Amino acid sequence: MLRGDTIGLRARHEEDIPILLAELYDDVVNSARAEGRPWRPITPGSNDPRLVVDDTNQVNVPFSVVELEGGALVGAATLWGIDTHNRTAHIGLGLLPSTRGKGYGTDVVAALCHYGFVVRGLQRLQIETLADNTAMLRAAERNGFVREGVLRSSAWVLGEFLDQVLLGLLAEEWKAERKA
Repeated sequence: MLRGDTIGLRARHEEDIPILLAELYDDVVNSARAEGRPWRPITPGSNDPRLVVDDTNQVNVPFSVVELEGGALVGAATLWGIDTHNRTAHIGLGLLPSTRGKGYGTDVVAALCHYGFVVRGLQRLQIETLADNTAMLRAAERNGFVREGVLRSSAWVLGEFLDQVLLGLLAEEWKAERKA
């Protein structure tokens, strides 16, 4: 398990699936804002990749996020779009509604940075998030991510086009911040 200050990133367990399904993926608004594609229901027992992990997939590494104190499931996180040639990847996360606003997002981003830069040896991590997702923007910036641009009207979400913010962090920036 990767450990942050308050959370851990661990492998997906079978008992995580019904909770993630009910609290993250069955929520039409949350799912539509997070997925980048239209919401659709997930059939119970399906092998949908948002829930069931394919251990042979080397491009996406999904984690379940748990509280270190007590081990309760608080969400899901992913290092996705891993490009081993260019040594880049993207970060994504979703927290259960009852666990939001407790600083877990910042800790999850930090743990994913450690995984990407130290464990995987990547050069760059990137986050794309909706411009009104202040929690993700704050978590990214607290971890040293820099706003690199705005993708205007690039996300179709529940009947309207929304802007996305592109943030990036380089390995040397992350390492320099750790030494300071």
